[in-house]
Amino acid sequence: VQLVESGGGLVQPGGSLRLSCAASGFTGNTWIMSWFRQAPGKERELVASINSVSGWTNYQDSVKGRFTISRDNTKNTVYLQMNSLKPEDTAVYYCHRLFRGTNYWGQGTQVTVSS
Repeated sequence: VQLVESGGGLVQPGGSLRLSCAASGFTGNTWIMSWFRQAPGKERELVASINSVSGWTNYQDSVKGRFTISRDNTKNTVYLQMNSLKPEDTAVYYCHRLFRGTNYWGQGTQVTVSS
């Protein structure tokens, strides 16, 4: 099983980025996938989650109205559209999925918001 993120980079404040997380090797059509982030010197924190069937989503308060999580079940891919980015959004972003009692993480993708 594997989660592979892509789409990070350097962006100016107010800019946008879209992260992708491609899942492979997992079975089952019902799942929750999430994006976490970890800034230097800080603990990893939950950013957003989505349910594969209902489309239910959940967001950290600091990103509500700016970030949108979505999924494409045909591609086994989850996205995180990030708009109006702020310097405090700078972090390594990780994709996560709980599968058969085990936490799976992607390798992480760096997002840097700076002028």
